Amino acid sequence: MNKLIPLLLVVALLQSCNQGAKNNASTEQAIAPQEKPAPEKQSFFPVTSYFKGQLYDILHKGINPMKYRTINDHTDSAWLKIESLTKEVDEFLHPEIDSVNLINLFTEKKFMDQSIDALTFTYDPIGELPDSMTLRHWDVYVDPKSGNIRRVYMVKQVSENKTMQLTWQGDKWCKKVIIVNNPDGSSVVEKEEKISWDF
Repeated sequence: MNKLIPLLLVVALLQSCNQGAKNNASTEQAIAPQEKPAPEKQSFFPVTSYFKGQLYDILHKGINPMKYRTINDHTDSAWLKIESLTKEVDEFLHPEIDSVNLINLFTEKKFMDQSIDALTFTYDPIGELPDSMTLRHWDVYVDPKSGNIRRVYMVKQVSENKTMQLTWQGDKWCKKVIIVNNPDGSSVVEKEEKISWDF
């Protein structure tokens, strides 16, 4: 019996020390700041690279696009010289839209648009844009089955009362529309230019 009492005391002492260590560990966990997951870094769709890839395909195939110009409901058409194509689509290429340069100015939203059956990437300004930035908004529409880009739509502020709408229909055509916004809230199409290479 004399040997049993010291043994019970040693076991009780070890158990209390062990319990104290567990309490300290749980207290340290409660006190330690919880690590928050880092915010997801935005990675914009590389729109300009896509346009350049489309241009490369047109030039590589040797297709002479047709250009249509409509002013006051009158449309003229002419074959476009292949060497002047890049200059004609310059508004689509500037500013460069990639994964780095516009992240501080614009934010991206992604959603599945059931009405048009497309995965949609929408880009809008975070705050006030610098005066030098004419680009105001753009959308990228992706086919959810094939992963191919169907269309890119962009809006630029050309001047105080003029906006430019730019639409690029994948593998088919691109179009620039200049719209005059009147003081009374009405708007009128001043000019429309469409370049088509899908015949």
